[in-house]
Amino acid sequence: MILGSTGSIGTQALDIARRNPDRFRVTALAAGGGQPTLLARQAVEFGVPVVAVADEAAAPSVVEAIKQESSRTTSAYSPGSRDSSAPAASAHEITVLAGVDAVCHLAGLECDVVLNGVTGAAGLRATLAALDAGRTLALANKESLIIGGPLVTSRAKPGQIVPVDSEHSTIAQCLRAGANSEVKRLVLTASGGPFRGWPRERLESVTPEQALAHPTWRMGPLITTNSATLVNKGLEVIEAYLLFGFGLDQVDVVVHPQSIVHSMVEFSDGATIIQASPPDMRIPIALGLAWPDRVADAAPGLDWTTAATWTFEPLDDAAFPAVALAREAARRGGTTPAVYNAANEACVADFLAGSISFTRIVDTVARVVSEHDTSRTGATTLEDVLGVDDWARARARELTRIG
Repeated sequence: MILGSTGSIGTQALDIARRNPDRFRVTALAAGGGQPTLLARQAVEFGVPVVAVADEAAAPSVVEAIKQESSRTTSAYSPGSRDSSAPAASAHEITVLAGVDAVCHLAGLECDVVLNGVTGAAGLRATLAALDAGRTLALANKESLIIGGPLVTSRAKPGQIVPVDSEHSTIAQCLRAGANSEVKRLVLTASGGPFRGWPRERLESVTPEQALAHPTWRMGPLITTNSATLVNKGLEVIEAYLLFGFGLDQVDVVVHPQSIVHSMVEFSDGATIIQASPPDMRIPIALGLAWPDRVADAAPGLDWTTAATWTFEPLDDAAFPAVALAREAARRGGTTPAVYNAANEACVADFLAGSISFTRIVDTVARVVSEHDTSRTGATTLEDVLGVDDWARARARELTRIG
């Protein structure tokens, strides 16, 4: 089951399923609804019985697009010409559900693995639904773990969450090399984004177009902007802390512009285990779907016949304070990471709309985090978390409107 099927993670996951019909069968799809034609094409191609659309207003467009795609696909093939390993579904065979609750309902349906590729905090409900249903959760939606914190980790059985972020997938792979008691530290790599080496004063004039021009990865606008501010790396520090159970002082970040080494684990004897591959998300996605097994030819490997140089450099906390701020949010615990994430999502939206400067994103997030009432960090319900999330977004927008 793939949640967020029309996004970057979802489309690449479907590519893996398409090329490995003997290993994977897609049981359901969910998406926001902004790309009805693509969602319809996916639903018909993979023959899913049910589709969920988060935006209720988009549901009629999806239903109509499925009818048209089903009709087009049926007329394009003569009887018996279609590969039986990937049967197309007719429109009357596909049920379309609508609304946020519909996506959660899907996450609880019978399947082996739920891939949560929903963008941002919207993925929390689905994460909880998948865990409560006992499904293996291939988690690409790091925000749901970060904002949910103990609410998520307390519901997850050992091994139930399989990370799909390239860095955390790498850490999980490298941890196979030794016992947890032998681990000295986890080292997350960061590309440094498009502004690596820029001083803070130069960042003041960054435009949305510049921020969305990531040098190595092709992602959605939120995560691409987060990579430019390094908020994404801050979120990943919190994610590693929650996923693997090591202390914050055991989670480091190093800048690696080539994006070939996707993270490392250093052991107590001085050995460091790395995972290296081209910057292609199909490798960690395939591992997330098949964990702990690998999927042959998920993506091309490295070319060892040509010379290459890999470089590593320390993080510039003065120009990019987002990682240090994330550590502080994690240390404060409870719902503080949720505040960090929610305020950032609100600020990124304002930045992409041209309302605030690039540097004001993290500056505003820091202000909201500092104002968070730490007595509210003991959230134990979804409503608690979502209430804090709403407050942080509203406060961030209020601060950005002040100017």
